[in-house]
Amino acid sequence: MGLPCRGGGCILHQSSYDKMASFKEKYLSTKTNEKLKILDIGSCDVNGTYKPIFNVSGWEYYGVDTAKDKNVDIIINDPYSWNKIKSNSVDVVISGQAFEHIEYPWLTILEISRILKPEGLCCIIAPAGGPDHKYPVDCWRFHPDGFKALVKLTKLDVLEVYAQWDSNNYPDGSDVWQDCVLICKKNNNNIFLKIKAFLAYKMLYYSFKIAIM
Repeated sequence: MGLPCRGGGCILHQSSYDKMASFKEKYLSTKTNEKLKILDIGSCDVNGTYKPIFNVSGWEYYGVDTAKDKNVDIIINDPYSWNKIKSNSVDVVISGQAFEHIEYPWLTILEISRILKPEGLCCIIAPAGGPDHKYPVDCWRFHPDGFKALVKLTKLDVLEVYAQWDSNNYPDGSDVWQDCVLICKKNNNNIFLKIKAFLAYKMLYYSFKIAIM
């Protein structure tokens, strides 16, 4: 399975859009005079995109997915090994309405950790609730503790993690998804974390390759 397009079963609902906008305001509003490279993982635009949030002069936004489509700038052939994207080359990684459809998200989070620059930021939004919506599969729901566990494999430090458990009365019915938000910063100073992340990726990636043979 590849990274899912955000269209079809993966609707960019208003509550998710608002949470991504809040991430930008809280963590990136002081960087509007800096040049930033921003990658959106699972970016295919059928029902909406986060791109307008990051439309700031000097910021470069790139959509990343496994097939050519609207709002896809970088096509990755292997969803768990992003050879087209250099290590330590990206300032910000975002993703929404994708992680629940990724069969092996622990490999994806390791690749996010790899491509982020030291002190780089990531924001991942995935549902904690909501009905089954296959595109083509629907594998996971994420709670805050689940996101924290996922990050333990990486060089990422958790800055914030929360879920929207209560209703905000979104007119589009967004509340049903109970969005869970993970915000991290890459820690590149701890040599133990570097070694652990490298070994974890190699072990998990090749185990996965053997398993699907």
